Amino acid sequence: MPAQAGPPRRRSTTLDLALIAAFAALTAVLGIVAVPVGGAGVPVVLQNTAVILTAMLLGARRGTLSVLLFVGVGLLGVPNLAGGHPTLAALSGPTVGYIVGYILCAPLVGFLAGPALRGLARGGRSRSVTVPRAGVVLLAGVLGVVVQYVCGAAGLVARTTLSPGAALLSNTPFIPGDAVKIVVATVIAVGVVRAVPDLLPPSLPRRRSPAPPSSPTGARRDDR
Repeated sequence: MPAQAGPPRRRSTTLDLALIAAFAALTAVLGIVAVPVGGAGVPVVLQNTAVILTAMLLGARRGTLSVLLFVGVGLLGVPNLAGGHPTLAALSGPTVGYIVGYILCAPLVGFLAGPALRGLARGGRSRSVTVPRAGVVLLAGVLGVVVQYVCGAAGLVARTTLSPGAALLSNTPFIPGDAVKIVVATVIAVGVVRAVPDLLPPSLPRRRSPAPPSSPTGARRDDR
């Protein structure tokens, strides 16, 4: 006899774990190539965009867990950051704030982009539907980058002699490239959810309001 499929909840949990691990690995792989920019020693990488794309596609909860897994593996000494450095080595360096930014931006991006992407996955390919929702996804990505910049600047202030203003300005060389990467991430996210809508986490069910009590008049009418 053919083996029976497991319960849906178990299959869902297995898929979630696989996606969390896969996107954590993708984030690590995209950090292999790094180009140092500016005097602060912060490199240009694709990892920051991978974190945002992960949050877009996996949602706030699974996206955050994937980023935490990525960071946690690096704390064990696995080289997961740009230039082959582990997270553990970066804790005492100037880029520690960006790692914190990765963790903090994931729930924000997932929370903001999730409803728009679910709407796109359900259908409606007209421009009047696609453009506004894709714009929300793009805005979520931009806010995620802003969180990374602010946290990164805080780390630079803590680990270097830069003032807060100078630390924020040190992000300027990254803006053009990050703008392009966020647009690309948005296009990828929209395309993926339309092709594989089941990749998105389900929306939370709405609570049903309790039914109003029947009036005494109605009750007497029912008894007749």
